[in-house]
Amino acid sequence: MSQYKIWECQVCAWIYDEAKGCPAEGLASGTRWEDIPNDWVCPECGVAKSDFEMIAISDAIPASSIVKNPVTATNEVYEYSIWECQVCAWIYDESLGWPADGIAPGTKWQDIPADWVCPECGVEKSDFEMLETKRVQVTTEHAASSVSTVEVAVSAESELNAFDPSQAPIVIIGSGLAAYNLVKEIRKTELNTAIYLYTIDDGSFYSKPLLSTGFAKNKTAAELASQSAEHMAEQYKVQIHIFSQVTAVDTTNKSITVGQNGSQAYSKLVFATGASCIQPPLTGNGLQHVYSVNNLLDYAKFRTIAKHKKKILIIGAGLIGSEYANDLLQAGYQIDVVDPMPSVLTSLLPQQASLSVENALRKAGANFHFGTVVKQIEQHQSGIIATLENNTQIQADLVLSAIGVRPNISLAKAANIRVERGIVTDKSLQTSVTDVYAIGDCAQVENHVLFYILPLMAQVRALAKTLAGEKTLVSYPAMPVMVKTTLFPVVVNPPARQSDGSLVAGTWVIEQQSERGIKAVYRQGEQVLGFALTGDQVSAKVQLEKLCPTIMN
Repeated sequence: MSQYKIWECQVCAWIYDEAKGCPAEGLASGTRWEDIPNDWVCPECGVAKSDFEMIAISDAIPASSIVKNPVTATNEVYEYSIWECQVCAWIYDESLGWPADGIAPGTKWQDIPADWVCPECGVEKSDFEMLETKRVQVTTEHAASSVSTVEVAVSAESELNAFDPSQAPIVIIGSGLAAYNLVKEIRKTELNTAIYLYTIDDGSFYSKPLLSTGFAKNKTAAELASQSAEHMAEQYKVQIHIFSQVTAVDTTNKSITVGQNGSQAYSKLVFATGASCIQPPLTGNGLQHVYSVNNLLDYAKFRTIAKHKKKILIIGAGLIGSEYANDLLQAGYQIDVVDPMPSVLTSLLPQQASLSVENALRKAGANFHFGTVVKQIEQHQSGIIATLENNTQIQADLVLSAIGVRPNISLAKAANIRVERGIVTDKSLQTSVTDVYAIGDCAQVENHVLFYILPLMAQVRALAKTLAGEKTLVSYPAMPVMVKTTLFPVVVNPPARQSDGSLVAGTWVIEQQSERGIKAVYRQGEQVLGFALTGDQVSAKVQLEKLCPTIMN
C-alpha cells in the first residue's frame, strides 16, 4: 500500500489528491506532487503550484491501478487528504479526484502538476492548505465507495496557547482575501499573538474573483461564501468584529477608533481595505437601476433584482466588464456593452487578440457599442433607457457599472499616512509610518497597484514573516492574469508600463492567429517582455511565462 498526499489551493480551496490524479489535466492517478511540472497551475483559480499546501497524508491505491489491475474484491480502508483553496475555499478530495480537469479519483496532491490551478478561482497549488485526513472504505476493484471516519488534521489553528494580555494585538482593517489570507499565513507559525480583525460587513470568507462567475454557475451569495466569520474566528483564533467601521487611526498612540467612540490599541496595524468601484458620471431619473458588484452583498443585491429580468446593459468592456458579459450571457441574459475604447480588454491586449475575444462574445449574443459612453439613464416603465454620447439609445431592465476600481485610501490619508494611487508601502509592505502596513487592492508597493490574486498572495506570505519578526521583502515574478471569459479564454502577462502610462519600448508580434485563438508576444528584440493568449493558444502560457522578466525583484 502506497502513501499519498492531499494538497489544497490556499486561494480557492481546490483539492488535489495524489491517489486520484487529474485526468483532465493529463495527470494520471497516483501522480505525485513533486512529479507535477512546476509551471502547472490550479485548474480552478489559476495560481501556481507554490500556492498549494499539503493538508493530509493517506494510504491508498490509485484509481487507475485499481482499474488496470483488478484483483479479488476485498474491502479495505485507505487514508486520503483533503485540500482547501485559501482564496475561494474550493475543496479537493484525493479520494474523489477532479475528473473535469483530468484528475482521476485517488490522485495524490503531490502528483498534480505544479502549473495546475484552482478550477474555481484560478490560483496556484501553493494557495491550498491541507484540511483533514479521511479514511475511506474501498472495494479494490472500484473507486472509493464510502467514508467511514474523518479525522481533522492537526494544524496551527487547532490549539493555541493563551495570548499574552500585556501585548497589544495585531489589528487588521478589512475582511477580504488579503485580510483573511494574512491571518492564515500568520497562524502557520505564530500561535501566541492576538489578532483583531475589523470589518464593515458580516465577515464571510469568499473569493472575490468568483463574483464574476456566479450567474453562469447559478450560485447564490450564500453559496459563494465558503465560511462564516464565526467559523473563521474559531478556526484561526482571531477576534473578528463584524459590522464595525474603523473611523480613525492614531499612529502616535498606536490605536484605532471604532464607530463613534470605541478605541483599540495595536502593536502592528495592517490596512487591507481593498478598493471600491469607480462610478461613472451619469445623469437622469433612472439611476436607481444602476448597480455595481464589488463584494458579496453587492452580488446578492444584483442577483436578487436580476432574477426575473432579461436585458442588462454593462458599462465597461475591460476585465471586469468582459467577465460579467461572459457570465451573464451564459446565464441566458441579453447583453449590451458600452465602452469608449475600440474593443474589449483594450488596456491588456493588442488589437488582434482583443478582436478575437470580442468576436466570441458577439457570437454568444453580446451587442457592443464602442467609441462612446453612457451619458443619461432615464426611467422607462419597469426598466431604463440609456442615452449614449453618440445619441444611440438602449433599452434595458438593469445597468451594471463595471468600469474599474480605485483603492480605498481615505482612512490612511486622514491619518497622515502617505498615499498616492494607493497606500504607499516599501517592499516590506510597511507604510510611511512604523508598524503600519498595507496589503491587497489598497496597497501601492514600489509604485505597483495590482488588483490581482497572485500579487496579494505574495504580499501576505512576506508580511506574515515580517510580523513574526523576520523582515521579508515581497517580490513579484511574472504573474500572468487569467481573464474569466470562459467562452473564449484569455491569459495575459502585460508588458511593463513607463511613468507616463505608455508601454515600455517593444512591439507586439502575432505568432499564431486563427478563428480559434491568438498568440501575441511583446518583444524588445529577442527579449520577451509580455504576452497575450486567447482561445486555443492559452496553453502557451507555461512556456512564455518562463521567458518574461520579473515585475519586482
